[in-house]
Amino acid sequence: MSGHSKWNNIKRKKGAADAKRGAVFTKIGREIQVAVKMGGPDPDVNSQLKDVIAKAKSNNMPNDTIQRSIQKAAGAGANENYESVTYEGYGPAGVAVLVECLTDNRNRTAGEVRHSFDKHGGNLGTNGCVSFMFKRQGSILLAADDTDEESLMLEILECGGEDLQAQKDEDDELVGYCVTTAADNYYAVKTALEAAGHKILESQLERVPDNYISVKDPEQVKKLENLIDALEENDDVQAVYHNWDEEE
Repeated sequence: MSGHSKWNNIKRKKGAADAKRGAVFTKIGREIQVAVKMGGPDPDVNSQLKDVIAKAKSNNMPNDTIQRSIQKAAGAGANENYESVTYEGYGPAGVAVLVECLTDNRNRTAGEVRHSFDKHGGNLGTNGCVSFMFKRQGSILLAADDTDEESLMLEILECGGEDLQAQKDEDDELVGYCVTTAADNYYAVKTALEAAGHKILESQLERVPDNYISVKDPEQVKKLENLIDALEENDDVQAVYHNWDEEE
């Protein structure tokens, strides 16, 4: 993400989420429902649903659970109506925070999000107070293959991608490559990479900050961690974005 290799942070969060798998499946189930209602139950013609299914599989959601969620969303009995809501504010040390939610009750969600900010040293702000600091960006994680990095970079640029970063595990072993794209080119680049035979492990449209803030004070760091964890544990919250440089 924007000069930093943020996939490690994504993996860290996913690891924490795996410990609460039921909550993760609930969140993904909501995403499936919204995607189906917007574009239909066929992932071959519904790119948004295709992305959510890939996300579900990367979080070890069983195939039969995925299919039940799709069938439920497409059926006449699917009477839950979730809407997308984004909350903005500041965490400790002036860190900008964006919270993307899917909710069937705005009042409940707003109250819970506000409570998390207040409890952990932050302030919930008004719409637009921090969103201008972030841009939409596509992020595509490719499995490592026999293609060398230089050739892959040329291929990425030719199909409209912007950047390529090697992703390594804790033992410094290559596990894949993170491709970044402009939001408008995301699906075109993803389709081109799939057509070229590359295996996509995970992909998403995300919000990326223009600049990152370094936080050194241990007390502030702890408050930030607690705020982000509290928000991510909320069933209505789908994603939390911030400009705290966690790699410092």
